[in-house]
Amino acid sequence: MRSRYTAYALGGHGKYLLQTWFPATAGGLTEEELSDKKLDWRKLEILNRSQHGDEGVVEFKAWFLRGINEKLEAMHEISEFRRVNGRWYYIGGRVD
Repeated sequence: MRSRYTAYALGGHGKYLLQTWFPATAGGLTEEELSDKKLDWRKLEILNRSQHGDEGVVEFKAWFLRGINEKLEAMHEISEFRRVNGRWYYIGGRVD
């Protein structure tokens, strides 16, 4: 989770994001699209996490600056992950 946030925050790491995305749920996303830094990410706050075998859930808030006034806002998501052959993959999430 933290490494994926860092990839988004830095920008330019679409290849890594695709490599950590469960292929069946990545849809038509491209490395170029995911490499584009669209927001100025500032902070990651993990609110809750759980794991049951090879399934995991992470609830977090990711803080970013938006607009001309650079208002600090948060994206709240509950993300699902699955471990396959010892490696964790992002399945998808529900954004509030």
